[in-house]
Amino acid sequence: MQRYFFASLLTLCLFVPAQGNDWPEFLGPNGAARSTEVVPKTWDETKNMAWKVDLPGTGSSSPVIVDGKVIVTCYISGNDLAKRQVLCFDQNSGEQLWSVDFPIDYREDGYRGYITEHGYASNTPVTDGENVYVFLGKGGVHSISLDGQTNWSVDVGKESSNRQWGSAASLILYENSIIVNAAEEAKSIISLDKQTGEELWRQEAGMLELTYGTPRLVQLENGTQELVISVPGEIWSMNPKTGKLNWYAESPMTGNVSPSVIVDGDTVYSFGGYRASGSIAVKAGGKDDVTDSNVLWTNRSSSYVATPLLLNERFYWIDDSGIAFCTSAKDGAVIYRERVQNLQSGRPVYASPVLIGDHIYVVTRRSGTLVYDASESFKPLAQNVIASDETDFNASPAVSDGKLYLRSNQSLYCIANH
Repeated sequence: MQRYFFASLLTLCLFVPAQGNDWPEFLGPNGAARSTEVVPKTWDETKNMAWKVDLPGTGSSSPVIVDGKVIVTCYISGNDLAKRQVLCFDQNSGEQLWSVDFPIDYREDGYRGYITEHGYASNTPVTDGENVYVFLGKGGVHSISLDGQTNWSVDVGKESSNRQWGSAASLILYENSIIVNAAEEAKSIISLDKQTGEELWRQEAGMLELTYGTPRLVQLENGTQELVISVPGEIWSMNPKTGKLNWYAESPMTGNVSPSVIVDGDTVYSFGGYRASGSIAVKAGGKDDVTDSNVLWTNRSSSYVATPLLLNERFYWIDDSGIAFCTSAKDGAVIYRERVQNLQSGRPVYASPVLIGDHIYVVTRRSGTLVYDASESFKPLAQNVIASDETDFNASPAVSDGKLYLRSNQSLYCIANH
């Protein structure tokens, strides 16, 4: 396949969260989707509900937690001018500490098709413990201090894919840099200096269209690191210092790819594609086309939206049609595939699973949060419904200090043992 790459160069290094109990990015520290915390397995409007705040707008982005603060993004429609808003709340009380507005004074994609499923605030922020960085799609990338002051703002593109499905990928940090999957906005992956917002490098490629996952970093045994991402039909590895392509491997995921890649040591796993078309495992390292040399397996088992949880050489997730899966990380073979009962019709799950303590937590869109064990079959321990909130819960949860944080299109919730 043809590739079109254009890059310049600067230096960046691996991001390390500032505090152990922070939840600094999408799916937590290093995107591992796991926490050793212990949080309640059951709750409702009153039981184990530490606090609740109503949000001024909708969003599918997950909360991030840093230095005792919970930060979320929202989209607010208005008669005069729509806007996106970044809000900060006290982790323990729910008190709002600050908010920052970003007006939408440009043409957004129309509210139709898949945008109606996830909205206009789907990108989860990332924090380095000093500032929080937010990606607002066509609204750009912004650096905000932890006391709510905007440091800089950068436009990364205002294009749309032919499908106009909206923006979804979340930011990651690599020491001095922020990596932006601006596939929807510019058919590019972009590195920005986190101090100034200056563009360090950019990789442009038509194949990035319909790439919605968050890129990840791989640490190789020789001390080098790779930036990996799944695009329609291929897995890519780039040099995070320059953006230049290291290697690529053909994959079975055709069409739009939404789940983020999963990294385990020097193995990269990917799921996705139109109608969940497949999964793949690739050994990192190598050069140019490694399809024949480094692909460990491919399989038809897949997830369309959620990023599966890797635990003890198995993957766990519930797909957007309400099927609970467990597959083998050794070959992708299905261990179980079971219909989840008591879910809404349509697309009941968008959130990714998170391991908290010994249990898997999966937030459904309108049927509560399922809690279950990693076992040979799907047996839910609890299904926790907040009956008064009938809006979508699209966001994956955040965890910190023995507390679970959920957000819907209506509210932000803190769940904790009383």
